Amino acid sequence: MTTADLGRGRRVGVPSTALFTDQYELTMLQAALKAGTAGRRSVFEVFTRRLPNGRRYGVVAGTGRVLDAVENFRFEPDVLAFLREKGIVDGATLDWLAGYRFSGDIWGYPEGEVYFPGSPILRVEGSFAECVLLETVILSILNHDSAIAAAASRMSSAAGDRPLIEMGARRTHELAAVAASRAAYIGGFASTSDLAAGFRYDIPTVGTSAHAFTLLHDSERDAFRAQVDSLGGGTTLLVDTYDVAEAVRTAVEIAGPELGAVRIDSGDLLLVAHRVRQQLDELGATGTKITVTSDLDEYAIASLAAAPVDSYGVGTQLVTGSGHPTASMVYKLVARAESADPGAPLVPVAKKSTGGKTSVGGRKWAARRLDAYGVAEAEVVGTGEVPEELAGQQLLVPLVEGGEVLVREPLDVVRDRHAAARASLPLSATQLSRGEPVLPTEYAPGPSGS
Repeated sequence: MTTADLGRGRRVGVPSTALFTDQYELTMLQAALKAGTAGRRSVFEVFTRRLPNGRRYGVVAGTGRVLDAVENFRFEPDVLAFLREKGIVDGATLDWLAGYRFSGDIWGYPEGEVYFPGSPILRVEGSFAECVLLETVILSILNHDSAIAAAASRMSSAAGDRPLIEMGARRTHELAAVAASRAAYIGGFASTSDLAAGFRYDIPTVGTSAHAFTLLHDSERDAFRAQVDSLGGGTTLLVDTYDVAEAVRTAVEIAGPELGAVRIDSGDLLLVAHRVRQQLDELGATGTKITVTSDLDEYAIASLAAAPVDSYGVGTQLVTGSGHPTASMVYKLVARAESADPGAPLVPVAKKSTGGKTSVGGRKWAARRLDAYGVAEAEVVGTGEVPEELAGQQLLVPLVEGGEVLVREPLDVVRDRHAAARASLPLSATQLSRGEPVLPTEYAPGPSGS
């Protein structure tokens, strides 16, 4: 077991990620080793052919987790024993796997950046053998985290200056919940209810009580008194267990006008929020905030823009990508050498098929062209030399060199990067109505370089 610096949080033990893969990656390796092609220098790229239906932009998230996964991709003795016992690969391949360490280079869009169809989000270079094994774990992380971050970005855009709380842990796998919280923070959420995410990534955590706490006590008044006595008058009281108006009155009586907040989790949120705000003001609790929850998504959040709401709690719709739980990214070989000779030039390769599953060959660069006002107007992707006028707008940055991770960024840096990237897009990017990607992807002609 090794350790990895997870974002800006604590160093947490991370086991081997070598079996986060599909069997065919190992059988391809075995065949390539036997054929003498495993050592050919290769370039794989991660991209998506299309954005989810109606989405205007994608969000790169999970890059930091990918770097941890690559660093911890080790075939430890128990893993090798499993592969041997099941007869998945032969002895020669097991011997090769025993010494596996990724020694190549990885370039990618900085985490938090936006992307579009065809954007080379991640570029992995090295021998075919060492690169092909990483396909599944890379896609598993990027597809999940980018989908969550995109949903979070839309929600945070709809919320404006009002903070969002991630509270979806109970609606997904326990480990996916931690990753989802991280992705949500990148997309603009302010805090999480999940303590594992707070521990690993130093994301601010929040939480007070559920309906069960009110139902435990003989009366709502007793429950509120117990919570205030324990957590102080600045706590948030849940006011929709029985009668909302009566609960608000009781909450202010017990906590005083300095009551921190009330939470509404059911009913017509727009109507109830207005009534609660009026009641709080009449009771002198003018500084008491209103938090709403109840299966919110970006559309529900937008519909509450005119309501006197101070923050939102989002769960199910966030951790399921608000209807799009994957970013549909793929990992494709785009160039390879003609031999295992380190000096052999790269040859572009591409899949040609019907049904929209074609790819574009060659090792690619990407740049974002800006208009005269500094607003992005096109995603330009090409091979070979980068045009001089786009040299300052290149998107890919080095992440791994010679197998060594170069970049580990605090999540706040990534979060700020996303906010800036989204702000640089045309205003229509944040519209919730369905539409095409807000930027077209243009392919610049040119030969692939080695």
